[in-house]
Amino acid sequence: MMSFTTAATPREASRRASAGPLLTVDGLTVKLPVAHELRTVLRDVSFELEEGKALGLVGESGSGKSMTVRTIARLLPPGAEVTGQVRFDGQEVFDLRGEALRRYRAGDVSMIFQDARAHTNPVRRIGDFLTEALRTNQRMPRKAAEARAVALLDEVGIHDPERRLRQFPHELSGGLLQRVMIAAAVAVRPRLILADEPTTALDVTTQAEVMVILQRMQVEYGMSMLFITHDLELASAVCDDTVVFYAGQVVERQAASRLHHDPLHPYTAALVRARPEITHRADRLPALPGHPTTAYEAPDGCAFAPRCPFAEEACRAGVPPLLQIGGLGDSRCLRMPELHGKLLARPSGAADAVPVVAGAVPGGDAPSTVEPGEETL
Repeated sequence: MMSFTTAATPREASRRASAGPLLTVDGLTVKLPVAHELRTVLRDVSFELEEGKALGLVGESGSGKSMTVRTIARLLPPGAEVTGQVRFDGQEVFDLRGEALRRYRAGDVSMIFQDARAHTNPVRRIGDFLTEALRTNQRMPRKAAEARAVALLDEVGIHDPERRLRQFPHELSGGLLQRVMIAAAVAVRPRLILADEPTTALDVTTQAEVMVILQRMQVEYGMSMLFITHDLELASAVCDDTVVFYAGQVVERQAASRLHHDPLHPYTAALVRARPEITHRADRLPALPGHPTTAYEAPDGCAFAPRCPFAEEACRAGVPPLLQIGGLGDSRCLRMPELHGKLLARPSGAADAVPVVAGAVPGGDAPSTVEPGEETL
């Protein structure tokens, strides 16, 4: 498992005391206008995030992770229909208007996008990008804002920060530009960071460096973080807790440290077993049948039932509730009380096989088996 170490004090030591959750999402359902109709993209999403903690939102593309954080940030397109609640520090986010909404977006919450180059203005210098929020929202004089920007670039490990302030985005590598995005996100010392797959476009080495910086700054600044990823290993290394999404729903909630060895939903178990292991070479990788689905396309009952090897008729009769499993977490699986602890057991005679999730390759169908040497996710 990938691990990250920083020079910061332990996470718990830097958390600020809080009387309740910083962020509460309760029964959130979102519908977006598509082709003259409203299509469901999130269904009854609920979770909490404590002050100073990191919560991982895990799932495949289209599962609802990014739409969840965009809803929290009030970045939905016109015509969107939202039911349920999003409460930040006890305040209903969708009740915010005018100056209160501006303070929420510009001070309380910051977002780090997965493609840094697509979210920076190519004709503006890095210094202008970094100082804009400081001068606009915190009313800093230009020289003070520039000094703060230099300090921020130094904090995220960018050498010669004065020179970098004068450069344009195209003059920086992807890794350096993502560090700039982190610096911009923490510049106003927000209470909540929304990190939407911030390392997706980076190579593994740069990814590790960027994650060390992000984790260190989250701890040092005492911020909470929603961390979106499809990488279970990364979520386990960075986050305190995890929420697993499938078809616009939360199907599992539990501690990140337990996700790999004790999944609480058949879908999570399939993701865990899909990971190739250096110590275990598979001759064949039998695929989980079917394809990932969206909330709009989800069938009646359990959305995962058409692909689940444990599904019964009761699973298709209605949407399963989130069940508490032995005080370990929550699972949207009716059979989890009897299946708990058995999901990662390899079938008899299949010791050299690792199940994978079909359809995980965008734009194509995954093969039912993968021969040695073939490229896989």
